[in-house]
Amino acid sequence: MIKMFTNWYTRKFSDPNAVTLVVILLCLFLFIAMFSSLLMPVFVAIAIAFLLDLPVNKLTQINVSRTSASVAVVLTFISFSLVAILGLMPIIWQQSSSLVQEVPNMITQGKGFLLTLPEKYPEILQVSQVETLINLVNDKILEWGEVVLKASLNSISDIVALMVYLILVPLMVFFFLKDKQELVRYFTSFLPRERRMATQVGKEMNQQILNYIRGKVIEIIIVGAMSTVAFIFLGLNYAVLLGVLVGLSVLVPYVGATVVTIPVALVALFQFGLTSEFGYVMLAYGIIQALDGNVIVPLLFSEAVNLHPVTIIIAVIFFGGLWGFWGVFFAIPLATLVKAVTNAWPSTPEIEENESKG
Repeated sequence: MIKMFTNWYTRKFSDPNAVTLVVILLCLFLFIAMFSSLLMPVFVAIAIAFLLDLPVNKLTQINVSRTSASVAVVLTFISFSLVAILGLMPIIWQQSSSLVQEVPNMITQGKGFLLTLPEKYPEILQVSQVETLINLVNDKILEWGEVVLKASLNSISDIVALMVYLILVPLMVFFFLKDKQELVRYFTSFLPRERRMATQVGKEMNQQILNYIRGKVIEIIIVGAMSTVAFIFLGLNYAVLLGVLVGLSVLVPYVGATVVTIPVALVALFQFGLTSEFGYVMLAYGIIQALDGNVIVPLLFSEAVNLHPVTIIIAVIFFGGLWGFWGVFFAIPLATLVKAVTNAWPSTPEIEENESKG
């Protein structure tokens, strides 16, 4: 047993570059786990800087100074963000308020529909079963109401946090873009010299994260815009709100599309009933999901490392539980990091050959 452990340790940790990689990963993980809530604006700024680094590099290639390029790109990003927020937020707020006001009517209609089922299918459902289901739904609605009330009471602190984001994040994004090379050299100066593996994995993950953030933002815009246009064309109520939800659902692979199907189906069902219009809405929604999975994602993430769906779901659950929204957002790059480290890990062929012979 001791010999087996010794051989495994020698095979996996004989290279000092491997030890350096392990130490760097452990330090980063502990640092993020301990200070993620405090440094979340920094992580948001880093993510946005990754998104905007490409246009800055393109401008510097045509003899524009990096400072001027960073100023132009950040101001353009802020302008587009303000236009999008000021244009969409009033509509989303209005439709959200209308949907909340209509929820009691939907619940009443749903209860009435459920109570008619025992008369139509007495051999399958009993009145007592339907009443039990209705009571469970009522209890869940009360729990959700309490959650909404607590969220509204905490809105003041959320507004303060939002103001911090609006002021500090753009400033940090600018400096991350402007002083990128200096910051990278500064932080790498603290690392050991034996960091060949860490550098290799870092370069690979840098490209992976760049592709992922840009691709995910483009995917959200395309899927959200297609869904909104389709819902408006089909006359579905709350089209903008539901379109935004469908666009944001791509942040959580597989799970997001499943969850957002529920509000889309319920709104269409209560508006149109079991009619052809309801079928058209669900057909359009299904086509958009199919295009996203079979056309948009392969085009945008063609350079990404392939991961098994089970691996993606486990990564979403694990990292989302650790770091919330941003853990979900970066679940795929983090899973790719684990795979890249596993693939790049050194081994000693001689030891493996001796073990196989023994």
